[in-house]
Amino acid sequence: MNDTEYMRMALELAQKGCGFTAPNPMVGAVIVKDGRVIGQGFHETYGQPHAERNALASCTESPKGAVMYVTLEPCCHYGKQPPCVNAVIEAGIGKVVIGSADPNPLVSGKGVQILREHGVQVTENVLREECDRLNEVFFYYIQTGLPFVVMKYAMTMDGKIAAYTGDSKWITGEIARNHVQQQRHRYTAIMAGIGTVLADDPLLTCRIPGGKNPIRVICDTKLKIPLNSQIVATARQVPTILAAGKHYAEKQKQDALERAGCRILLTDEKDGHLDLCQLMNMLGEEQIDSILLEGGGTLHWAALKSGIVRKVQAYLAPKLFGGKDAKTPVEGAGIAAVADAFSLKNSTMIRLGDDFLIESEVVDDVHRDY
Repeated sequence: MNDTEYMRMALELAQKGCGFTAPNPMVGAVIVKDGRVIGQGFHETYGQPHAERNALASCTESPKGAVMYVTLEPCCHYGKQPPCVNAVIEAGIGKVVIGSADPNPLVSGKGVQILREHGVQVTENVLREECDRLNEVFFYYIQTGLPFVVMKYAMTMDGKIAAYTGDSKWITGEIARNHVQQQRHRYTAIMAGIGTVLADDPLLTCRIPGGKNPIRVICDTKLKIPLNSQIVATARQVPTILAAGKHYAEKQKQDALERAGCRILLTDEKDGHLDLCQLMNMLGEEQIDSILLEGGGTLHWAALKSGIVRKVQAYLAPKLFGGKDAKTPVEGAGIAAVADAFSLKNSTMIRLGDDFLIESEVVDDVHRDY
């Protein structure tokens, strides 16, 4: 096996931490000696030992002189855990092969520098694109302090998210819906608008056995959410944040919702709606590093216009609904000219049973409100 193949092993290990490491990155490590894998590990849970230490602890023989393959540059600072570079050096590892550089200002090349100063050979950028993609959330959050927002919706091939009656269960098949549940496990929070809550009374939980429920964030400018909604009824079991406008929220309603277990965040308003940029700053300060946005057309338009969306996930079903009044994924005022379109890049498509998932990154442009 070569460096690329061992790094792929480390990547597969890293992915096992999906949903459990935030706001830390997912990291995998493989230790090879004389062409044999003698240790492997991954970062399993936030606050617990990092991948390098887990790999060293699993070694079936002395790692002295061995090669360590790790998907992210080893840390060199004290956080919840001591520096991994210390463990690597103390173990006598002879060479470290790294996938991604760590953009964390506390690391950012310093880990590599310390290893080399202690006589450890270092090779960088092996499968860098794949390793970077694995931690796109961490990279964005650690550099901006803002949540990485993924706008998700399911639609028919004529662009409808519901029939004209409002009926929307189900547009996609079971395989695609299960994939959505994996995304709810993957991302730290899920965000919806009050319109979705009033129309569907959803739970917005993860239904994968052993999966992690995302923190629920409901954008509710005037705090209209019913006290008997499923969201409020389960707020003590599933962390729930209600974002409301400072000038609309009634104290009596706030108190009732807080007694039910909800947390209230009050933001400024912009054009009669929540200031989403301010809300992202508030959520980032609470270590919410990622959000799966499952809103309706109004919230999706506001999110795009405010510039908070980083990625779009469109689940496409081979169905046609028709209907000029049937809901679409993005509504609002819309753009005035084709040249003003929100541009997407690096699109990929996968098949999920009879359905398809198209995933694209949002191009930064002049539409941002900030």
